[in-house]
Amino acid sequence: MRFAGIYGIAVGILILVQWVYFLLTAQVPELEAVPFEMVFHLAAEFITSMIMVAGGAAVLRREPWAARLYYLASGMLLYAVINSAGYFIQLGQWPFVAMLALLFLLTVVSVGKVVRAAKA
Repeated sequence: MRFAGIYGIAVGILILVQWVYFLLTAQVPELEAVPFEMVFHLAAEFITSMIMVAGGAAVLRREPWAARLYYLASGMLLYAVINSAGYFIQLGQWPFVAMLALLFLLTVVSVGKVVRAAKA
């Protein structure tokens, strides 16, 4: 479960860092084009980030409710990854698509590790 905990915390922090960087460097033109859609998207990303960190920390602390929180966080992350992949495919930015595919696979692996540990 150590992998899942560290993965959850790392991904949660990286999501937050990525969006803060994009916002501070004015790399989110959608804020002007579709401001309401983008604000809600950012809210979903920040909530996913926070729940990933909390879920990863709970897994590392072996809290009795950790698996349930981690499943929720991972589901949110998988939705975000799939949704983002469509955006980057549309733009033809294949390195981002590859990164998101890797995140998808690593998330599935991490959930599998939590499932196995929860059954033990």
